[in-house]
Amino acid sequence: MNASPSPAASSAARTTVLPGVLAAAAAVVPAYLVHLVLPGLPVLTTAVILGLVAANLPGVSTAVAGPLKPGLSLAARKFMRTGIVLLGLKVSLVDIAGLGWSALLLIVALVGAAFAGTYAICRAFRLPGQEPLLIAAGFSICGVSAIGAVAASRRVRQEDTVVPIALVTLCGTLAIGVLPLLGTLMSLPPETFGIWAGASVHDVGQVVATAQTAGTAALAAAVVVKLARVVLLAPLTAAAGLIRRPDTERTDEGPGKRPPLLPLFVAGFLALIVLRTTGVVPEGVLEAAALAQEILFAAALFALGAAVRFRALFASGARALSAALASWFLIGALGLGLAVVLSP
Repeated sequence: MNASPSPAASSAARTTVLPGVLAAAAAVVPAYLVHLVLPGLPVLTTAVILGLVAANLPGVSTAVAGPLKPGLSLAARKFMRTGIVLLGLKVSLVDIAGLGWSALLLIVALVGAAFAGTYAICRAFRLPGQEPLLIAAGFSICGVSAIGAVAASRRVRQEDTVVPIALVTLCGTLAIGVLPLLGTLMSLPPETFGIWAGASVHDVGQVVATAQTAGTAALAAAVVVKLARVVLLAPLTAAAGLIRRPDTERTDEGPGKRPPLLPLFVAGFLALIVLRTTGVVPEGVLEAAALAQEILFAAALFALGAAVRFRALFASGARALSAALASWFLIGALGLGLAVVLSP
């Protein structure tokens, strides 16, 4: 039987991780300040960039790779998972059911086609390791959240998620500027444009930023379609954990451990979906939870970025970027097709 850690050992462990956790939390402030100055640059994208800069800036990189590393690793894992749990409070099954069965089946088909197509593209570009799976999950479901959930179900190392997260935030940011321009050139009705944004843009915040340019009707359609995609996070995570589940691969949580079929934080995500669907959660609580989710994601993404040196990031950078842009075009085309079919 293993002995319980002594109070002194527990205190030392807290002392070891505290500086890194505080650094990740503190990085949220400049991420928001940059976003205020440059509204077109999302907070989460800024957080990744700040982390990468910290990991490669002389002097700062020494602290990031040394005394701050244990806390940053903890923050990347725990903050991301807590943020995914809170994402459940954005999803009401009542709103999603209002789309109708035919629309829901089409959305499921779109997600399946986007996932399979993106995975095939990434394999064609010979992206290494778990990158094809993570990029496919992020592009087809809900960006950073999907990458974090699938990475946990596969016990992927944190540093191996940075390239997929950087690509999904980059393409989602591009969508904020490109989709409204294309929608105007094609003279899309607001609801059609909203469905397109909800079906093809990655993170929920990016969907809102994109769709609101066409008015409230577009925004309402976009959010409902997007949240229908978000619900598929749980079955995708379970499938990723079930198929070719590694038994002995060394991961962040040690060798020889089989990943759970459905990680506990994904179960929490589902529980909060049910809670939101009941309608008992006050609006003020929902707004506070949405803010807390964004803050947690920003801190986690800074910590993930801080784990990667530019040399490692650029090792497959050109191929990864090409694969991401091809995948972005694919899901944009699929989303536009869905929007045309579902439009009244």
